[in-house]
Amino acid sequence: MTPLFEITKLGIDRAREITESYNEPHMHEFEELLIGVEGDIEHYIDFKKAVYRSPFVSFVTKGKMHRLVPLPFEGKFAVWLVTFRSEFIAETTFQLYSHYHDHANLQLESCDNFRRMPVICEMMFDEMQKTVPDLAIVRHLLSALFTMIESERKKSSLMPSDAVGTQNLTFKNFLQLLEENFRRQEGVDFYAEKLFMSSRNLNLICQNILQKSVSEIIETRKLTEAKNLLIHSDKSVSEIGYELGFNEKAYFSNVFKKKSGQTPTEFRDEMRKLIS
Repeated sequence: MTPLFEITKLGIDRAREITESYNEPHMHEFEELLIGVEGDIEHYIDFKKAVYRSPFVSFVTKGKMHRLVPLPFEGKFAVWLVTFRSEFIAETTFQLYSHYHDHANLQLESCDNFRRMPVICEMMFDEMQKTVPDLAIVRHLLSALFTMIESERKKSSLMPSDAVGTQNLTFKNFLQLLEENFRRQEGVDFYAEKLFMSSRNLNLICQNILQKSVSEIIETRKLTEAKNLLIHSDKSVSEIGYELGFNEKAYFSNVFKKKSGQTPTEFRDEMRKLIS
């Protein structure tokens, strides 16, 4: 099973190993964050290839096809690699999908915000070296890191407004509506109506971008929040299911197990063992 959270620093030796290994495009079942401190990377993602020079940030969402080729610069290479499961920071992940699904890489200036990013990575790394790391501390540090990244993203204006595709705008508006309404018993028609479009067109956009239907995305958001509540609250399984629009505990448990491979209780027990 994929660990809840991991962090490592890729140095010049690891860069050489990756370059010399069989490095084909691949997908992950976890979220991946790269903080480039020294050196360059050639990043192939969404069937496009580009070179990025440090400092940079790259966020690769789960299920994205990508390949990373390290390119040391003047004999130096240092990139922090952070991997985590969606439920580790459930309240943040969907916002990240909204911002980075179409632009994974962010070229940065060497500003105060960036200079703090490797420091936060060091703090997370140090905490994870402990015999019993406090994942609550790591979670707060990771959230702070993403807050800094978001601040820089807004400053850099990734795309001029007239260059943003209609589909991307619609998808981002859908995710914003989803954040406001996912706890309600609303289906595809509700979101399509709010976006002034047909259910069919909204489904086509979601399939193009995330390869999921609107219903699947709604269900995924509910289950992501369910995992968050199971880990971080003492609410009963019935209470959590009801809060997310499942009127029957048995139905909620069946949906959760179908998607997660575990019942809500089994998931909660496993996560609490990992965190404690």
